[in-house]
Parts: sequence; structure tokens; C-alpha cells
Amino acid sequence: MKTLLLVDDEPIMLDLLSLYLSPLGYTCIKCNSGMDAINFIESNEIDLILLDVMMPEMDGLETCREIRKNWNTPIIMLTARSEKADIVKGLEYGADDYIAKPFDEEELVARINAVLRRLKTDSKKIIFKGLKLDRNSFQVTFNGQEIVLTPKEFSLLTLFLSNQNLVFSREHLITTIWGYDVSTEDRTIDSHIRNLRDKLRKTGFPADTYLQTVWGVGYKWTDQD
Repeated sequence: MKTLLLVDDEPIMLDLLSLYLSPLGYTCIKCNSGMDAINFIESNEIDLILLDVMMPEMDGLETCREIRKNWNTPIIMLTARSEKADIVKGLEYGADDYIAKPFDEEELVARINAVLRRLKTDSKKIIFKGLKLDRNSFQVTFNGQEIVLTPKEFSLLTLFLSNQNLVFSREHLITTIWGYDVSTEDRTIDSHIRNLRDKLRKTGFPADTYLQTVWGVGYKWTDQD
């Protein structure tokens, strides 16, 4: 069952969306502002966001941009503004799709399913608090600045980002990254972790906050500040 976050300042629209989507097997969470939506996804897993553009205080475009700084959750913009310039702006801000009000309910469901299908094929991209890792291009950036990593450093970072809050022993890292048939010492792992932290720090990413040493065991990547 997929969880959808519905974001609109009009309660009637939230109720209508939930009334239509819930019987189709979606779990619908309602938020009536962009800030409420951001606060919610900070501590909850969401599969897709339906985001209205025309909202007071923080509009949908600004909300989308803020979400994209830390999360890669798919976003479909819902709006009465259907001019080409608005659509382009929404996509540039990080939206995955854009549908104008009033919309056909079957088309909305089709677009939701299409975006979720694309997400499966795009799962090789990871975004974490401005840090972006792309396993297709083997590229890592932080706030747009490229971080050049060795293949082993890239593999370590991928493993950590894909398994946040899990503790990895040095032995586990050795067998996972280097393989069973390679003779590698614990200090080799420590050296690679140190280099990875240094490279992340140089771009301004707070590596020591998230890539933590678990004394006597190994390392983990935490999602807590």
C-alpha cells in the first residue's frame, strides 16, 4: 500500500482527493501548508506527494524546492495555473509531473502510477541533505559541487546511504566492498573512511555528524542531526 501526502490549503480539495484515492488502496495523509508537509516528511516515509502550487505563505514551488534539498520523494504538482512557463518552472524546481486543475480523476491515478514506476527505474539515485549520489554516472555532488571519489570510497558511501542507521563492522565492510578473497586489514577500512570524510568536509558537508564511528564495532551513517 502506497502512502500519499496531499498538500493543499483548501480542505475541500484534500477531502476530495482522499475520498477518491483511498478506496484505490492509497493511504492518504493531509497537510494544509507547505511547512506542515516538510515537518511531516522529516519523520515519516512517503511514497509520493501531491502538491498544490497556489498556497499562502510558502507556495508549492518553494515547498517543492525545499523538499528537494533533502529528499527525492516524487512530487506531482496540482494547480489551476496551466501556462507553459508555470509548468516549466515547476519541473525545474524538482517536480516529477504537473497536472492542471480541474483534472480527470482517472488521469491523476494514471500519472501517480507512472511516476511511481519511473521511481523504480531511478532508484540508483540517492539524495541526502543536499548530498546527491548517482550510481548510473558514478557521480557524487553536494549542493551542486562535485566530490571526486575513488571506486572504493564510492562503494562505501553507497552502502552507507542505502542502509542508514545500520552499524557495519569492519569485517562486514571488507567482505562487502573488497570481497572474500582479498586480504585487507582493518586499518585499510579506517583509512578509506578518513579519506571519505575529508572529501565530504571539503565541500562543506558535515561528514562527522552523519558518518559516525561506533567504537569497538565499526561505522554507521545516521540520519539524525
